[in-house]
Amino acid sequence: MDLGISGKRALVCASSKGLGRGCAEALAEAGVNLVMNARGAEALEATAEEIRKTYGVEVTTLAADIVSEEGRAKVLEAAGAVDILVTNAGGPPPGLWSDWGREDFKKALDANMLTPIALMTALMPGMIDRGWGRVVNITSQSVKAPIPALGLSNAARTGLTGYVAGTARQVAEHGVIVNNLLPGIHATDRADQLDGGVSKAQGISVEQARKNRQATIPARRYGTRQEFGATCAFLCSQHAGFIVGQNILIDGGGTNATI
Repeated sequence: MDLGISGKRALVCASSKGLGRGCAEALAEAGVNLVMNARGAEALEATAEEIRKTYGVEVTTLAADIVSEEGRAKVLEAAGAVDILVTNAGGPPPGLWSDWGREDFKKALDANMLTPIALMTALMPGMIDRGWGRVVNITSQSVKAPIPALGLSNAARTGLTGYVAGTARQVAEHGVIVNNLLPGIHATDRADQLDGGVSKAQGISVEQARKNRQATIPARRYGTRQEFGATCAFLCSQHAGFIVGQNILIDGGGTNATI
């Protein structure tokens, strides 16, 4: 399927690895020129070069912490006018409700709620002026069904979801389409981190922890960055203009809900 976005320009955050990389690759395959951001310069440059060679698109890189005001300003300056925004940031650490204080919640909100909002606030006016834009926020399946050990993430990402619900409906008339992608467990560093935590807590091997988690997913496996990226690219396409303010699960059936 021709997604109709060849030649568009996208900012993809946290895109050197994992789900962000999957989104960057899928957009590049569709002919989209990229501005890629991540904290680690080495991994970012390696991924960017591979994308350039594979897909022949223009790739601009900016190694910076997108959560910090200084880092975000540098990324926005490098990005300039973009047609597509994919927000993404690593989730806060797991734990118990009794482990977290005010500072922990402030860090989680900064990373997983306030940073995406700041990026949308900065970039959507230009999209509105041009009459076309796409925003995809990578959140989590936890906004549909909370994950007890991820209380910080549950709180911050649900806050972003509420913001998007209203905002998406305000900008849609201008051709700017905003949606959220809700991943379950995918084969990324984040999954390795979570499985490692379970391994330590339960005194089992990481491999066993992974098998136990896979057994709770109807698809009986973890997702891949490639299939996640393909879904993101479709939401950024010309064909997604009537999908507004939605929260789309991509979790292998792991969230046990009718709607």
